[in-house]
Amino acid sequence: MPETVLLIQMGLMLMVIGAIAGVLAGLLGVGGGIVLVPAFFYAFQTLGYDGPQLMQMCLATSLATIIVTSVRSVHSHNKKGAVDWDILRTWAPGIVVGAILGVALVAQLRSTTLQAIFGVLALVVGLYMGFGRSEWRLGPAMPTGARRALLSPLMGFMSVLMGIGGGSFGVPLMSLYNTPIHRAVATAAGFGVLIAVPSVIGFLLVDMASGKPPFTIGAVNLVAFVIVIAMTLITAPWGVKLAHAMDPKPLKRVFAVFLVLVALNMLRKAIWG
Repeated sequence: MPETVLLIQMGLMLMVIGAIAGVLAGLLGVGGGIVLVPAFFYAFQTLGYDGPQLMQMCLATSLATIIVTSVRSVHSHNKKGAVDWDILRTWAPGIVVGAILGVALVAQLRSTTLQAIFGVLALVVGLYMGFGRSEWRLGPAMPTGARRALLSPLMGFMSVLMGIGGGSFGVPLMSLYNTPIHRAVATAAGFGVLIAVPSVIGFLLVDMASGKPPFTIGAVNLVAFVIVIAMTLITAPWGVKLAHAMDPKPLKRVFAVFLVLVALNMLRKAIWG
């Protein structure tokens, strides 16, 4: 198939993916990565790019988009005074270390192994989203000392293994430690920057095997990055408007079911192909 036709097909699929990810991010407050990684995986696989490093490219490209969306989100939240800079500063070193370790591991793993890891972690996120309660607490304030030294790199590490920003793990963690939800969402956007920037730098240096899509540098596909960013910037405000016009809680449960099904399907593919 001529490369031009492939690029057109890829562009159209990515426009749809970016539009849906943007609406869901605005509507449900979920990070784009939890949607983008499986969407990239199925899109690139459909287009014939199904090599042993496919998941590496999906994770890396998702994290590249998170740099832009997280910086924009932090800026917007900071204007409203919602970002807890003390949490961000004290958790930053551990998160960055964890993200770097995550890239080092991802670069060594095959796509099927990364599919299995994504499936397990997405299953946990989906179940928490579906059954978690806002009143659940692990403590009165965010951990310090040894617990912070353990949890901060773990968050960065697991986020890179899933190709996501700070929302899926950061918001539940801060909520469980009594951080108000609007402050947790705002601060988690900052976690996203800390996770995405060092990991994308690492992924740009990854040596991808042959069979990668056009315009791929390291493990980051530039076509997907540009199109998805453009579409999410357009459609995320639509999701925000929808969120104010309706109750997002039932939709969040529906999305949780969808995420569990995606996770189970990813696990199925990893185990049985």
